[in-house]
Amino acid sequence: MKTNSRLRYFIYLSILIVGCTTGKNALQNGNYDASVSKSVDRLKSSPKNAEAIQVLTTAYELALKDHLRKIDEAKLSSNVLKWETILTHYQQLNQLSDEINSSPIAQSLVPNPPKYIAEAEDSKYKSAEARYTLGVNQLNENNRISAKNAYFNFEKANYFYPNYKDVQHKMDDAYWAAVLKVVVQPVAVNSSYYKLSNQYFQQQVNEFMSNYQKNRFVIFYSEQQASTQKITPDQVLRLNFDNFVVGQTYVKERVEKLKKDSVLIEETRANGKVYGIVKATLSIFDKKVSSSGLLSMTIYDYQTNKIIKQQRLPGTYIWQDSWASYKGDERALTKQQLQMTKRREILPPPPSTLFVEFTKPIYAQLVDEISYFYNRY
Repeated sequence: MKTNSRLRYFIYLSILIVGCTTGKNALQNGNYDASVSKSVDRLKSSPKNAEAIQVLTTAYELALKDHLRKIDEAKLSSNVLKWETILTHYQQLNQLSDEINSSPIAQSLVPNPPKYIAEAEDSKYKSAEARYTLGVNQLNENNRISAKNAYFNFEKANYFYPNYKDVQHKMDDAYWAAVLKVVVQPVAVNSSYYKLSNQYFQQQVNEFMSNYQKNRFVIFYSEQQASTQKITPDQVLRLNFDNFVVGQTYVKERVEKLKKDSVLIEETRANGKVYGIVKATLSIFDKKVSSSGLLSMTIYDYQTNKIIKQQRLPGTYIWQDSWASYKGDERALTKQQLQMTKRREILPPPPSTLFVEFTKPIYAQLVDEISYFYNRY
């Protein structure tokens, strides 16, 4: 019984696999293009496969009728982008023709499958024409959103039919009408002592702005670049370290009473090994130097001087050191505790370095905030 069940299972599985490879299942599901492709592939490896032969002739006839019907329906449509739909169907028909011509057996079954090269080229031209006209109308609306949509339509027109009319110039016009120009003012710090340290943060900001590519319709300029290129900005980004503390020092002492039992105290011939308790007092010192600050990020509309976004970004850096000392018998200490007593207090980094360190988490937040905010433009 088990043998018969397995046999029936493998027969069913074989029928299912053959149906898939010959394209029969795709044909039954109305996916005529896939059915043609699978039957042609099957005939390349098995030229006498009866099922693939039957599927190919039926599937191609149905695919041809289906595409031509949809082309006729699209031509009657009022959709301004209808030629893109028509182009897609002509391209799919040409693909079917190429697939059939790639197999001698398939060619004998479907001789001279038509190709619609001229029709496809005409559809490309008309698709470009429709996108170009749509882009011109949007560009004439004279606002950023419409200009951005116009840019995409000109880009699409150029894709369908490269160098259609003056589409390259129209793309440039639409881009500069759509782009948001943001001038980034130098990062301000209200202390002459930390101006040199602030240069590191400024360099990071400059590098990020110059390499910004998350939204091609946003360009950041330094004040010098804007002046040289005579750029009138749409927005101004102002960054200012208006509140920070560097080098707040905290030292904490912990005292531990230690003792260890059964420690070898001495060994003599008379008394042998003598064990006892050893004691020590361990003082552990933990030193923390905290530096923190707030970066004020403000985005203004250049024309109205109205604040669009304002946020304060915090950053903290804590430098730590630990050492210890003891009184008493060192045998009462663990190896780790004894190692700590050999360490000596070290000096923290200079204030300029501490300033740079607390700005690093602020920079990471700034990048995230700017990326998120300008992604919508």
